[in-house]
Amino acid sequence: MAVDAAPLVHPEQDYLRFLAEGRFMIQRSRSSGRHVFYPRVAEPRTGATDLEWVEASGLGTVYATTAVRQRDPANNYNVALIDLAEGVRMMARVEGVPPEAVRIGMRVKARIAREQDQHLVVFDPISA
Repeated sequence: MAVDAAPLVHPEQDYLRFLAEGRFMIQRSRSSGRHVFYPRVAEPRTGATDLEWVEASGLGTVYATTAVRQRDPANNYNVALIDLAEGVRMMARVEGVPPEAVRIGMRVKARIAREQDQHLVVFDPISA
């Protein structure tokens, strides 16, 4: 007698596939309505496994930032924690300004970049 196996869940692979398709998607619990990031199989607070993929607005605010200084000829860059409008926080870079010009409270907008055959989310400042 064959037993139906539960479908395999690979949220990180799904997330990367969405990025490759040009879509910035995050998860949301159907029961609580809370958004989740980084992709996972259950909501951290409740353990609910009713997560669905939804399009992120891409809007955010810099929560923290640091400039990473490189030896010449490499370029300096920043690493920032971004609070998304959906209420989750993610680590990324802010581009389009010098690394030292990224400030806490800066409003930013996400875009998908491709580096070394990988797609990732980076942010650009939103002019006031």
